[in-house]
Amino acid sequence: MKTYHEMLRKLRESRDLKQSDIAMILGTTQQVYSRYENGVNEMPIRHLVTLCGFYHVSADYILGIEETVEA
Repeated sequence: MKTYHEMLRKLRESRDLKQSDIAMILGTTQQVYSRYENGVNEMPIRHLVTLCGFYHVSADYILGIEETVEA
């Protein structure tokens, strides 16, 4: 099972996006987003919800609880 940090990177890279692209969507900086993706900081739930909508996946998928992409 992948950690949500790994899932964040996988989802971003699968769409050829930069950390700064996702940071802009979340209304934060690239440095802050990098800390989420590297597991240094915990990501706020509001950002999880935003990313679920952006990637069209469930929170369970990002959190590594569920392996399917269905939202």
